[in-house]
Amino acid sequence: MNPNKTKKDKTERVPKRLELLHELLPTATIIAVLENPTSPNIAEPFWRALQPAARALGLQLRVVHASTDRDFDTVFATLVQLRAGALVVMPDLFFNARHEQLAALALRHAMPAIAQYRPFVAAGGLMSYGANVTDNHRLVGIQVGRILKGERPADLPVVQSAKVELIINLKTAKALGLTVPLPLLGAPTR
Repeated sequence: MNPNKTKKDKTERVPKRLELLHELLPTATIIAVLENPTSPNIAEPFWRALQPAARALGLQLRVVHASTDRDFDTVFATLVQLRAGALVVMPDLFFNARHEQLAALALRHAMPAIAQYRPFVAAGGLMSYGANVTDNHRLVGIQVGRILKGERPADLPVVQSAKVELIINLKTAKALGLTVPLPLLGAPTR
């Protein structure tokens, strides 16, 4: 199962990433979006899902592009010029494969950032919100098992994980001087 083909993530989870950033950074009004210009099939649905959420939250979106490793330094320099308060990393295989580099740059430039998967946060990024990769792999294994037992792939139902996880790196939040609201931590408020 290719994470870039998950339409549900492109349409439902993308605005939620923006909402989570806004909840953590309510005074940030300019949010940068890291996009890979060589992936228009990913970028277009991403933007269609993101723009109404930005309007509803009163946020301005600014796109920054990267399609090579050399582009990252320019991207982070541009974020300063844009006065971006946070960064949303578009779900893209190029960015997923470079989660350590992106997390390190975001932390070095004191840029709160959210991405799709947990490894970004494990590498020092601030937040991730997306499908549980382990559950995705489990579902793929079940489908492969059915095929190996003789079922025709065309006869199998389309399945996708319903498990979604929000991961927050509290060490990174502290380094950025952020206080994570209790509701984001899953703690009850009274």
